[in-house]
Amino acid sequence: MQAKTKIAPQSLLTQEERIANFTSRLDASARYVLLLPAVIIVLVLAVFPLLVSLYLSFSTFKFVKGGFAIDFVGLANYAKLISGSEQRSFLGKPGPIPVLGWGLLAVFVGLMIYMLYQYFRSSRFTIFGCIMRVITIVLASALAWLFLTTLVGDGGLPGALVVTLLFVIGGVTLQYFLGLGLALLLTQNLPGKRFFRVIFLLPMMITPVGIGFLFKMMTDALKGPFSPLLLALGLGNTSFLGSGDTARIAVLIGDVWQWTPFMFIILLAALEGVSRETIEASMVDGATRVQLFRHIIFPEVVPVSTTLLLIRIIEAFKIIDLPNILTGGGPGTSTTTMTLQAYINWRTLNLGGSAAIAYLLLIVVTFSAMVFVNFIRRQLLEFAK
Repeated sequence: MQAKTKIAPQSLLTQEERIANFTSRLDASARYVLLLPAVIIVLVLAVFPLLVSLYLSFSTFKFVKGGFAIDFVGLANYAKLISGSEQRSFLGKPGPIPVLGWGLLAVFVGLMIYMLYQYFRSSRFTIFGCIMRVITIVLASALAWLFLTTLVGDGGLPGALVVTLLFVIGGVTLQYFLGLGLALLLTQNLPGKRFFRVIFLLPMMITPVGIGFLFKMMTDALKGPFSPLLLALGLGNTSFLGSGDTARIAVLIGDVWQWTPFMFIILLAALEGVSRETIEASMVDGATRVQLFRHIIFPEVVPVSTTLLLIRIIEAFKIIDLPNILTGGGPGTSTTTMTLQAYINWRTLNLGGSAAIAYLLLIVVTFSAMVFVNFIRRQLLEFAK
């Protein structure tokens, strides 16, 4: 027969045992008491505004006598951006694509389909992964078509979505390669490299507003520091911020100038962590500098680079200070980003439209991050092996 375990009643416990039980219960509840302030702060500062803004994106907000009124309108704010009165400012004005543009689009779609075919043949194939890749191909192809019709198409005008993606793709790409080149340069035994390390970091120490005013002054052909040179070249009456293409280039240059030091300092730290003994042994064996970079240096830098690019891509989607100060989003809406358009709508008390743009930006950022992590990052890691 099994002996039954009897639990002694509280009255039979000794004083030490009662104190031990009370202490254990107090320790168990103390965890929740200590975590409660942090949970409340997160709920108040993160979750609550997120839910309120989500509701506002499906509503209209207006001030009335004695307060304000919020009316639920469903998907009207999103429909206005996609196919309504704000389509021109958000998606842009499409134009007919030239033959070369159709060729580029066909190559892009063909490349995406080839990647899907390779996935079908791989051992990683799953139904869910296939569905997600098909959705990715459709969305990426639609974005590529939007790029070509608004940027290359005759009479096309880009909207906030295209302008944002242009700054993200172009800016982050230039920042990475410039930062990598400067980092490779300063890992060599060059005189004064410590001085240049400090100089290269100066743009990152200036606020985005200051950089906006700086480049606004530099692009002034009449009063800027380059005005004598522009006058000598016959470009004294040129307005660099008066054309959509040149204004976007000016914003892009300012963004690259500001954020290249961020890429540079991280990549420099990664390059300095590469084993010097391995590099010297490879050079003794007759390896060229290209082979050293391809087979030794680049594989060591890729893990850091992928994380660095992901952080910078997410941050680049929030660009607002530079186009707002430098061009005010103009001329027209040629340099208006999604964040800047959301800010303009908020400033004009169109809170529902502003929240709708913010959530569309969230979708675009999430989609871009997933594409980068699942496709580009994996391809880079495989290439580095």
